[in-house]
Amino acid sequence: MIVVAGEALIDLVPQGTGALAALRPALGGGPYNTAVALGRLGSPAAFCSRVSYDAFGEALLDRLRETGVDVSPVQRGAEPTTLAVATVGADGSAAYSFYVEGTADRLFTVPSALPPGTRAVSFGTCSLVLEPGASAYEELLRETAARGVFTALDPNVRAGLIPDPDAYRARFKSWLPSVSLLKLSAEDAEWLGGTPREWLAAGPAAVVITRGGEGLTAFTRDGGEYTVPGERIEVVDTIGAGDTVNAALLHGLAVRDALTGHAVAALGSDGWTDLLHFAARAAAVTCSRAGAEPPYAHEVAL
Repeated sequence: MIVVAGEALIDLVPQGTGALAALRPALGGGPYNTAVALGRLGSPAAFCSRVSYDAFGEALLDRLRETGVDVSPVQRGAEPTTLAVATVGADGSAAYSFYVEGTADRLFTVPSALPPGTRAVSFGTCSLVLEPGASAYEELLRETAARGVFTALDPNVRAGLIPDPDAYRARFKSWLPSVSLLKLSAEDAEWLGGTPREWLAAGPAAVVITRGGEGLTAFTRDGGEYTVPGERIEVVDTIGAGDTVNAALLHGLAVRDALTGHAVAALGSDGWTDLLHFAARAAAVTCSRAGAEPPYAHEVAL
């Protein structure tokens, strides 16, 4: 079982140009998309979050159930669902503004237990920024790592939600001793500061940096550095691409029985190259269609 911990929200995606273009609601949130992608790839997965009782919240949970994701760890609340208004650029890249005050996912509390058989827990995005839930997710990250469970972190920085960038950067560094796999985009890496080697020295067994269509690079604690190019496709938009990479990496590690720090280190050049190619293919499928629509197992070969 791979557990994904973090927010589920509604993306409002413009259907035309201009400030008053019609908005189409789409199910989203970085952790949510990761959970859906894991389910579609065939990994046993569970979602750990707090979701509203409103109609959006019910739709979010319905999709997880349809994808085979266990929603038993989900907490519920009467507060509304978080909204994210997306702006899609000419190159398909997406930017967001958020409506988060008083929403359900901010009130997440540390669960008493995770599902039986949990082998890995993935964290990231808004859930690690917005209090009081951010402190609860942080506590869950530290507790999980202390029990020897594999942990993955994708900061997926949303700078507009971070009132004190320096405080967040310091907090990010404090998480690293509890992280097994750190995945982040080149833009996130630049915003956070530091280098893969510095982050590896703080704790993770591997760091994976994505560069959009230019590909992915994995850095490992033993000095390994492995790069693959991106898949050449016609990009519709990039919504959910990084979340798909997260899921593909975790799914690929699980299939290889490599959800431990030692096993990650033992993958070597061939193992990492194959895994990164798989993640690149999966992300390309997501980018080839509108919204966060990650691939099913039959669409990508592992």
